[in-house]
Amino acid sequence: MPTAAQRLARARALESLVRDIARDEILPRYLKSARNRKADGSLFTEADVESQRRFTAALPELLPGPVLGEEMTPEAQARLWSEGKRGMWCIDPIDGTTNFANGIPFFAVSIAYLVEHEPRFGVVYNPVTDESFYAAKGAGAFLNGVELPLRPAATSLRDAVAGVDFKRISHHLGDELAVRPPYYSQRNFGSSALEWCFVAAGRLDVYLHGGQMLWDYAAGRLILAEAGGEAAALDGGTLMAGPAVKRGVIAAGSPGLFAEWRAWLTAHS
Repeated sequence: MPTAAQRLARARALESLVRDIARDEILPRYLKSARNRKADGSLFTEADVESQRRFTAALPELLPGPVLGEEMTPEAQARLWSEGKRGMWCIDPIDGTTNFANGIPFFAVSIAYLVEHEPRFGVVYNPVTDESFYAAKGAGAFLNGVELPLRPAATSLRDAVAGVDFKRISHHLGDELAVRPPYYSQRNFGSSALEWCFVAAGRLDVYLHGGQMLWDYAAGRLILAEAGGEAAALDGGTLMAGPAVKRGVIAAGSPGLFAEWRAWLTAHS
């Protein structure tokens, strides 16, 4: 079994690969890629397809295992999830495609390596800002080599800056948050992977999103955990249960703040 130091070395090797492919396939298409729509109505661009193609070819050379990606059919995702228990890659070639397509510089490549369906190391990289968040289980989390968090989380919910996506939570909970917010201020950036990392870094203190897929949080959840934060499914279920289910998620930058945030959400849901 690899040591924490070996996992961290693999995370850094992954970071180098992610930077290279983002430079070659994503940045040259930024502000130039036409929008296309999948069958479910969500956006994709040529940059999503071409970067996923490159990652699918390159990642097994870094470490053996199938590559489960967002730009795949649900049937293929389910098959790879079943086959990849001993080691697999989970990737989102561009998390925040709407931002990417509209020229908003908040999007990221998100990649994690899973064993027994749990993340062992991962990278979230914004090629516009050149910010690379990465972590390895048991070895800490980092932003461009600087250990996370960059600042401690707020000590109480009333002082917290929250990342909240209102689109996918219940009307009742949305009304409660809008009318009687328990936190100091609220932000939403349009890239789930980056928002997880912003909690890990201390840029956000708490987080709520009503509907994320596995590739949205596989890397970010590990980065947050290694930075000392906590997270859970909004309904109390298992986050890493497979690629087919969209899950609500809650997170915070410290265990104490997570407990306060979770208690408030439970009381007001």
